[in-house]
Amino acid sequence: MYKDNKNFLFKKYYYLCVEFLNKRTMNIHPPKFVKRFIKHLYPTMIWSFNSEANSKKVFLTFDDGPTEEITYWILDTLDKYNAKATFFCLGKNVEQYNVQYNEIIRRGHVVANHTYSHLKGWGFDAGSYMQDVDMANDLIGSNIFRPPYARITVAQARRVSERYNIIMWDTLSADYSNVVTPRQCVKNVVDNYKGGSIVVFHDSIKASRNMKYALPRVLEDFKKKGYSCESIIL
Repeated sequence: MYKDNKNFLFKKYYYLCVEFLNKRTMNIHPPKFVKRFIKHLYPTMIWSFNSEANSKKVFLTFDDGPTEEITYWILDTLDKYNAKATFFCLGKNVEQYNVQYNEIIRRGHVVANHTYSHLKGWGFDAGSYMQDVDMANDLIGSNIFRPPYARITVAQARRVSERYNIIMWDTLSADYSNVVTPRQCVKNVVDNYKGGSIVVFHDSIKASRNMKYALPRVLEDFKKKGYSCESIIL
């Protein structure tokens, strides 16, 4: 009974910590103990690329694409600022919007794995989760991966990290949130990024209102402060 209660409390604490990180949007900085706990559980995850070499580089990422309606707009906007990015693609969307997917590659950006079906990892065993990841990678062929919703169990992360680099973030735009205004979306990024930061936007209709307002302004801020936008290559 004691062991069962201990496991329950551990899982509850773990879920609360991950949700805290997911909600690091309104200029909320997670306490150090939350960061330490998550990094202890997931030592292979990459949250940023802080180094002297990256002191004036930012790593823009876009989750959930490609899409018919949004991808081209993102690509055109990035081109205006000579910015490169990493697109964490869903396998099902790669199949459905293959023309847009190939255009991402043609314009010199990096494509990466975001599962096939946009799985929330907590609801699946490690084997089923890996099948979905590998099914996406049959289409994408990348060595980098980001778990949807940041919801991935320790067992799943262990399995995934055997073959993929798990990329998280330190700057979340929260463009997908219906309680975040477009101006707040900009502020979430420009007030928090630094050299080596991994910044998250979304290539989706749901996020498009905030993202379309924020992305040009964020890119302008990068330019003004002398930062270049780079793809993630590992």
